Amino acid sequence: MTGSETPVVLIVEDEPDVAETYNLWLDSDYEVRMAQSGDEGLAELDEDVDVVLLDRMMPGLSGDEVLERIRERDFECRVAMVTAVEPDFDILEMGFDAYLCKPIRSEQLHDTVENLLERSDYDDLLQEYYSLVEKQATLEATKSTSELTNNDEYLQLTERVDDLKDDLSDTLGGIEDDEDFIATLRGLSDVEE
Repeated sequence: MTGSETPVVLIVEDEPDVAETYNLWLDSDYEVRMAQSGDEGLAELDEDVDVVLLDRMMPGLSGDEVLERIRERDFECRVAMVTAVEPDFDILEMGFDAYLCKPIRSEQLHDTVENLLERSDYDDLLQEYYSLVEKQATLEATKSTSELTNNDEYLQLTERVDDLKDDLSDTLGGIEDDEDFIATLRGLSDVEE
């Protein structure tokens, strides 16, 4: 998702009144697509979808099965299970990003979608940061200080790494200390793997 595009939210919900309520709550801020079954939801899913709001218990293809297929196809969307099913230990094996128990409120749904979109942006920042830091470390291990300070591309790389670090630090609550920042990123990487 780029900053200029309207995020796309796919609602997969077999109860039309519930789906329409979610649509009314979200359509002023997002492009909303709706599907009334798991099969319909998968048919509506493409690379443009940023967030899927997925009912867990539907006739036919269940939300659990839809979630599994989304992950098998490597779609980069975030998935929130929005369901009346109380969570149990089986959720530990599921690849969702958020779990909301019905009934939910408009504010709760908005907050969840916003958090999932921010997390997607954050993941992109983190991936770019790691990639650039790897390049920076490689150059620093093979080039002299003088070669590095006289190379415009390296200086731009260093500046971008610093900018990303600031952005990530802000996202993580303003971590200033380099050791704390690195420890926090390592912890996040371990969680994501």
